[in-house]
Amino acid sequence: MTYTTTPDGTRIAHQFQGDGPPLVLLAGQANNHHWWDRVRADFHPARSTLTLDYRGTGDSDKPDTPHSTELFAQDVIAVLDDLGIDRADIYGTSMGGRVAQQLAARHPHRVGALVLGCTSPGGPYGIERGDDVRRALAQPQPGAARQALLELMYTPRWLAGHPGPYHTLGDPRMPAHSRRRHLAASDRHNAWDLLPGISAPTLVLHGTDDLLNPTANAALLADRIPGARLHLIPGARHAYFEEARGHAGPLVLDFLTSTSTRP
Repeated sequence: MTYTTTPDGTRIAHQFQGDGPPLVLLAGQANNHHWWDRVRADFHPARSTLTLDYRGTGDSDKPDTPHSTELFAQDVIAVLDDLGIDRADIYGTSMGGRVAQQLAARHPHRVGALVLGCTSPGGPYGIERGDDVRRALAQPQPGAARQALLELMYTPRWLAGHPGPYHTLGDPRMPAHSRRRHLAASDRHNAWDLLPGISAPTLVLHGTDDLLNPTANAALLADRIPGARLHLIPGARHAYFEEARGHAGPLVLDFLTSTSTRP
């Protein structure tokens, strides 16, 4: 475990593995780097991987100060600067995809290729989850809310064959104030006006059965980002990158390889 201290004094824990051109993997809201544990090694034949614990998660500091997806992106830049990485490919899923949008739009010279998974542009144009999903996640019984989240992440068939542990349900060590700060950062994200300025080659991925972050957001992103490619994974839910790893992982690697070899 290594740390970078950001300009505002926050220590960000980060983890670097593998060899080859760097690929930054950005996790979902209220999650740490363990979000990628099941699939991280899939990228190592062609890429090194860099993950980080967002402020408020894992081994990073947990200040009770306003968070935003732009601030999370600035934290990524601080880590890249500390490691001497001038340019990296970025793969963000869920809230990590929102952070990735900020990176690509505001720091274009630092981003090679961009992959946006199960994410949204946010703001007034983003398509919100349904009220039934909100009610399921707000159930007062912790076990019921957790089960609802599991079923939004994975299909029943996959859950039956994979009893856990699950690394996509939130960092259990997060203090309550950090959970609130993460929720506010994700809810306030609005990159609509920034998206047309993204110049990085972009792949948008989404499961067709994602109700946590409705699938229609994928087309919004792909239409808004110049030259973006869109790929929907049939039957997949929010954690498509894990359940459909045999489909999604090679697809991402093929995209990254094709963009890195372009004239």
